Amino acid sequence: MYLTKEKKQEIFGQHGKSATDTGSAEGQVALFTFRINHLSQHLKANRHDFATERSLVKLVGKRKSLLDYLKNKDIARYRAIIAELGLRK
Repeated sequence: MYLTKEKKQEIFGQHGKSATDTGSAEGQVALFTFRINHLSQHLKANRHDFATERSLVKLVGKRKSLLDYLKNKDIARYRAIIAELGLRK
């Protein structure tokens, strides 16, 4: 499995307030980004996996809505997570 408990704790530890803080928007965006990158690599090798493609689109939508929430709530946190993850050009 590509996403183990230790990997989740590492992601939340780097981008959230702590390794156990799974509710922060920054931690969730970082987790969604990790999963999106993994599914994108999978789809490059398996072009006709339409179930995974649908899951990828749903994850991108969830990440977008969380980023919109952060943008409206606290623009400094939004800019920090965007710069940290390198999501925008």
